[in-house]
Amino acid sequence: MTTAKLIVGNWKMNGLMTDSRERTQKLATAANSHKATEFQMVVCPPATMVDIVAAALKGSEIKWGGQDCHSQQSGAFTGDISAEMLKDLGCSYVIVGHSERRQHHRETSVMVAAKAKAAHAAGLTAIICVGELDHERTAGQANRIVSEQLKASIPDTATPQNTVIAYEPIWAIGTGKTASSEDIRQMHALIRSQVGALPILYGGSVKAANAAEILHIPNVDGVLVGGASLKADEFLAIAQASQ
Repeated sequence: MTTAKLIVGNWKMNGLMTDSRERTQKLATAANSHKATEFQMVVCPPATMVDIVAAALKGSEIKWGGQDCHSQQSGAFTGDISAEMLKDLGCSYVIVGHSERRQHHRETSVMVAAKAKAAHAAGLTAIICVGELDHERTAGQANRIVSEQLKASIPDTATPQNTVIAYEPIWAIGTGKTASSEDIRQMHALIRSQVGALPILYGGSVKAANAAEILHIPNVDGVLVGGASLKADEFLAIAQASQ
């Protein structure tokens, strides 16, 4: 587990060249005034913006990554992007198994594990996402669902240096709902018992107003931020809340 909190921004399908460049430059300028040991920030823009974000972050303490990758190095996979392509753009991280990929693209945990393994082979750190639906939690199945996803989504190549787990209760993503501190504490304790020293992030409507509370819950090694990462000041405030 890292001492510095890992603060990851997932821009999802948002951003064009001008606003992405301006947002990133503002973030890099502000972040440069803080010690790298306090927190590690990562920006994961859409694939079309990775090169622009990389150029704006060059020389800063902020790293960048992709939002997804294919399990194969290359081939006839129209519209996909490989882990090697992301690495070629200077990426250090890649998100795999996000609930939106699992739901809308019907990705299974087996597929997620294959993508994470490909990320490892390319020299990227895989951020493997897990989380339960609202009705699954209501039915008392959250622990079982997350445990099963963990077991099937983490490849045998995973180490604390190349793998991060992100717990995102699906019912809290983009809804304004946030799991209670006790919900997070209990689930992160369960995940810790299964993944050992792998860093664990929390994601789900994280914002500056609740970041400090979340980031100081036991076994929370950082956060995966969605909408709030599209505002440079808000994203930086979340990172600073880790201090």
